[in-house]
Amino acid sequence: MALSMKHSSIVLFFASTLFLQVALGEITCENLPINICSFSISSSGKRCLLENSANEDGKLEYQCKTSEVIVANIAEYIETDECINSCGVDRNSVGISSDSLLEPQFTAKLCSPSCYRNCPNVVDLYFNLAAGEGVYLPDLCSKQRSSPHRAMIELLSSGAAATDASAPIASEDIIVGAPDISPASF
Repeated sequence: MALSMKHSSIVLFFASTLFLQVALGEITCENLPINICSFSISSSGKRCLLENSANEDGKLEYQCKTSEVIVANIAEYIETDECINSCGVDRNSVGISSDSLLEPQFTAKLCSPSCYRNCPNVVDLYFNLAAGEGVYLPDLCSKQRSSPHRAMIELLSSGAAATDASAPIASEDIIVGAPDISPASF
C-alpha cells in the first residue's frame, strides 16, 4: 500500500509540474518527464536532451537536461507524436547524434513529405547535424528520393563515416539556424 501511495504521489507530482509549466507557458528541460524530453525545446530556445548515468547501484538512470544548442525561431515546444512517428525518431534517444543519418530507412522517413514538410523541429535538428557532417540536408533528401543507394554512398564519402559516428556531436559543432524548410524547397 505504501509503495502504491508513493507511486501515485510521484505521478501526481509530475502531472502537476507539467500542467503548471503549460499553464505558465514555461518549459524547463530538467522538469520534463523523460518520455517527452527528446525533441523538446525549452522556453529559452535550447534543445532538451535525454542523458543517462549509472546510479550508486550501477543501474542506468535517465534525466532530461538542457543542452547548449539554441534553436532559431522555435521555443517552448514539445514534439508531437505524429512527427515522432512520421520522421522515424525515437523519444528514448540519448544525446544528440548524426548516426541515424547513415541509416537508409531513417533518411527515407526524415525526407518523406509527411516529416520534411510538417515537422520543422525535427528537420531543423537533422539539418544542423547533417551540416556538421558537411552534408546539405535538402540535397541529401533530393538524392534520397531519386536514388537512395547513391545518397548513402555520397553521405559516407562526405566524411561522415570518417568521424567517430558513435560519439554525439558537441553542441559547439552544431550550426544553429537552419533555413526555413518550405514545401517549395522540397
